[in-house]
Amino acid sequence: MGEWVAHARDMAKPDATPSDVPDVLGLGLRIVFVGINPGRVSAAARAHFANPRNDFWRLLHASRMTSRLYEPSEQFTLLEEGIGVTNAAYRTTPGSGDLRRADFAGSTERLERIARDLRPAWLAFVGKEAYRGAFRTRCELGVQERTLGDTKLFVLPSTSPANAAVPWRERLYWFRRLSGLASGLPIREGVRGVVVAPDMRTLMIRYVEEYETWWIPPGGGVDPGESDIEALRRELREEVGLTEFELGPLLFERGHHFRIEDGYGGQHNRYYLVRVPAFEVEQLGEGSEARWFTIDELRVLPDPPLDIEQLLSSASDW
Repeated sequence: MGEWVAHARDMAKPDATPSDVPDVLGLGLRIVFVGINPGRVSAAARAHFANPRNDFWRLLHASRMTSRLYEPSEQFTLLEEGIGVTNAAYRTTPGSGDLRRADFAGSTERLERIARDLRPAWLAFVGKEAYRGAFRTRCELGVQERTLGDTKLFVLPSTSPANAAVPWRERLYWFRRLSGLASGLPIREGVRGVVVAPDMRTLMIRYVEEYETWWIPPGGGVDPGESDIEALRRELREEVGLTEFELGPLLFERGHHFRIEDGYGGQHNRYYLVRVPAFEVEQLGEGSEARWFTIDELRVLPDPPLDIEQLLSSASDW
């Protein structure tokens, strides 16, 4: 396996990595995250992403890549979750803007050795500049066409507090997407009802989790042996007490990779038009609520559905 297997075995030693922050590496990991370089807070702590204002550790937990919220000092325990961490450049600087091109010398070759000898399923670059520094090329967020052997590459938004222009919700979207893809779990089939009253208001359900709140049309997964219509009737009855409605056409469909339901790495939803008389929504369970929205109100929701663009573009068919 070469020098990197020995490196993985000895990585807890103080001099194992030629950097102020040691590599966290092992054989056959699900994901190795690649930061850009150590900052001063991380260097002082000898731990990756140690700045308390950095979202990295919270995003790992919020996206279900880890089973609990870890502290930077617990970084080697990540190996038990199938996760490793390294940097594209090893030199400590006050900020990534202080890096020079020479700091990335040998980075491509080092990442290629990690992919070849340790065989992680994914290398995930925490920020476009980490990828650009390693490969001398620009990129977009998400899955990259480039691979390193069998190792796939993914680019995430930077989690640094210096990248505050990217909101938490967008960062979480990309971490969740990677989490779903890297899980290797199947995609669940789902249905949702765009429930529309005569005055063109539509019914939305608000879900609240530890790390995020969002609105979404009622619906859920299709159970084995169910048709879309059977599943939609069941979900509307269970979620909002709706049993009488006029079923319209399929408006659109879209899938997302994420870890929400146990046993699934995402869900592919089909959205059907559902026409109903106006009615008062029954009180939902704790942590959820339902409300009617006009189209204009949907446009300005601070926590809209992930499929808000498709939802709004389908409004002319309501």
